[in-house]
Amino acid sequence: MIALLPPLLPFIRRDFLLSYTRAGGLVSAYSIAYGISQLPGGIAADRLGSRVLLTIGVAGVGAVGLLIGFSPNYVIMALLLVVMGLLGGGYHPSASPLVSASVKPEHRGRALGIHQIGGTASFFVAPLIAAGVASTLGWRGTFTAVAIPTLSFGVILYLLLGRMGYASNDRGKEARTSVMELSKPTDLVRLSAVIAIGAASWVLFQSTFALIPLYTVDVLGASEEQGAALLSIVYIGGLWGSPLGGYLSDRVGRVPVIIAIGLISGPVIYLLNHVSFGVNLYVVLLLMGTVMHAGGPVVESYIISHVSGQRRSTVLGLYYAVSRGGPAIALLLGYLADTYNFFITLSSVSIAMLVVAIVGTILLKGKRL
Repeated sequence: MIALLPPLLPFIRRDFLLSYTRAGGLVSAYSIAYGISQLPGGIAADRLGSRVLLTIGVAGVGAVGLLIGFSPNYVIMALLLVVMGLLGGGYHPSASPLVSASVKPEHRGRALGIHQIGGTASFFVAPLIAAGVASTLGWRGTFTAVAIPTLSFGVILYLLLGRMGYASNDRGKEARTSVMELSKPTDLVRLSAVIAIGAASWVLFQSTFALIPLYTVDVLGASEEQGAALLSIVYIGGLWGSPLGGYLSDRVGRVPVIIAIGLISGPVIYLLNHVSFGVNLYVVLLLMGTVMHAGGPVVESYIISHVSGQRRSTVLGLYYAVSRGGPAIALLLGYLADTYNFFITLSSVSIAMLVVAIVGTILLKGKRL
């Protein structure tokens, strides 16, 4: 559902007469609520059970998406996006520990990478749906068309989880705490450095992606339909980037992989300043998608391997709160684009990412796992 928002921004902007700042504000409304809800979502998963939180994260989001299609104005739509973010916050803190507990430690990165493909595939398909359906049904009809099957799948998911033994919270707690306990205390400095690099990469890429359709329409001369469809290229990279990042973290080590991702991310974002609407733009978007998605399973695997079972959900919740809520800075990027231009905006994002990566690299120097 939320994957529809960025590609539909050109259509929504025309309907509500939005500036870049107000368009970015819609992304921020969802992202802030989604980020804030991650930590209580992790706590709620322990109390209510994974089945409830996973179902709310799908069916609840679908129900609100249906209402968004009937939003009469900008304010109501922003409020509904806040509700959507709050309902979706329990998914990741519930799902990732269950995935990790289902495989051997040496396969954990790959398993988390494969799990991430599901969300990535949604972000790949959503822009194509937006480009194809919005031209006929408008942005409202597009939200409605996607919300109905999403809501239906949430109900099916609830029934399937019940058959698999998650009707009570006992099995969920057992799975979330079954990962092998640590033999030595967590190094908080290195843990913070890994989380900072991974979260900064996700946040700055996602915030940039939120404005890509507007950038390509207003600066590169694309049509609204072309601008909407372009984001699919980003998420093609995610289809192999997620399992690739997880595989490399299992083979090479989590720290070298996250350092490489951090150091590559900034220059890749800067390349957007020097593309035209064509093959070079597609290549840069594909590379951005690959790099961003490669980091997710690396950070998740590091947290699960380096944090005790009693604190694992809390730390995962904090990571998701920052990384999934951080794209709210799309509001700031929209303001920079309104006040200055896209070149300064994209350059600033690139420099910020590079600074985080360099500091994190210094703190992680000499480590592999």
